[in-house]
Amino acid sequence: MINFNGTLLEDNTILSAQNRGYAYGDGLFETIKVVSDKILFWEDHYFRLMASMRIMRMEIPMNFTMEFLEAQIHETIKANELAKTSSRVKLQVHRNEGGFYTPNSNEISFIITIKPISEDFYLLNEAFYKVDLFKDYYISPSLLSTLKTNNKALNVIGSIYAKENNLDNCLLLNTSKNVVEALNGNVFLVKDNIIKTSPLTDGCLKGVMRTQLINIIETLSEYKLVEDSISPFEIQKADEMFITNVITGIQPVSKYRKKMFGNEFSKLLLQKLNIKIRLTAPNEF
Repeated sequence: MINFNGTLLEDNTILSAQNRGYAYGDGLFETIKVVSDKILFWEDHYFRLMASMRIMRMEIPMNFTMEFLEAQIHETIKANELAKTSSRVKLQVHRNEGGFYTPNSNEISFIITIKPISEDFYLLNEAFYKVDLFKDYYISPSLLSTLKTNNKALNVIGSIYAKENNLDNCLLLNTSKNVVEALNGNVFLVKDNIIKTSPLTDGCLKGVMRTQLINIIETLSEYKLVEDSISPFEIQKADEMFITNVITGIQPVSKYRKKMFGNEFSKLLLQKLNIKIRLTAPNEF
């Protein structure tokens, strides 16, 4: 079952070919992890979506409150009989159809889809994980590049490139040839006690998990967080590299070209992340 504007429909429901999210990429989405009907980091997801809608000049309905959307997510989870397990929720918002590049209206509709996932807490995947640069196309840094829009052509082509070259992921570059992010998440480097990640001004996605981990790292007195441009050359000197998103949590990278990485800090950070989740909802896990 899917949720379309508050109405539960069969998941094979066909949308109009004039849907602006499909026709023009005129849409946004949030990928959300839900554990036993508990929405993780919901406030961060909600406020990122609201800010993104304002940037896209979409009209935010009066009833589009945090409580309303939370209730809609729970209702969709219940309809799919997934309230007692973990699930991946995709909340999509698109401008209503009509017009060409210039829309007839800034009013929006939303769709909620649900897929079950097996993991409750975040687990450390220590399987061999190889990445390399994707250099066919580049991210043009701007406010738009930090949003989760439907315009993901670069990520799709990059994912095909990774598959063709037996890679688990690729690192994306901006037009200044700095490493911005991975195909499906933000990138962090560890060198001694310095934890480094790309700044939003370089064009990386304003990731919800990125925000969570930055907040945790800033509480660790023995480590220093740096938000600064990452050159491909400094990856070779790093002790660790990991990729983050709200579904996987933290994915340590094993190899970049001839460089092999450890995962000691990744283990520590993952423990801190799971503790934070437990403390936010101790009666629900």
